Amino acid sequence: QVQLVESGGGLVQAGGSLRLSCAASGSFFSSITMGWYRQAPGKERELIAAITTDGITNYADSVKGRFTISRDNAKKTGYLDMNSLKPEDTAVYYCNAKLVWRPNYDYWGQGTQVTVSS
Repeated sequence: QVQLVESGGGLVQAGGSLRLSCAASGSFFSSITMGWYRQAPGKERELIAAITTDGITNYADSVKGRFTISRDNAKKTGYLDMNSLKPEDTAVYYCNAKLVWRPNYDYWGQGTQVTVSS
């Protein structure tokens, strides 16, 4: 079992920065592929960044060059550093985890609101 707890959301002005954290429980953090999703009002949840167990990262075009996903296996925590924020980044952000031996099963955090004012 994996439980995820997110933190770090809030209100920020356009051009500002935020760091989201995703703390995981359990003993398998190093075997987790982690992702960050977001869901804006009236829109579908979308994958914006992912990091493999080997530290390979991928980003959606909408955040590439502005957001950075990382992980600290010793702390069992994943991060999403968000810079140059835009009003269109406003959404609820969710942490996602998949165990490498069970890739079709998703674990989700509770979500954290990010609001970017213009």
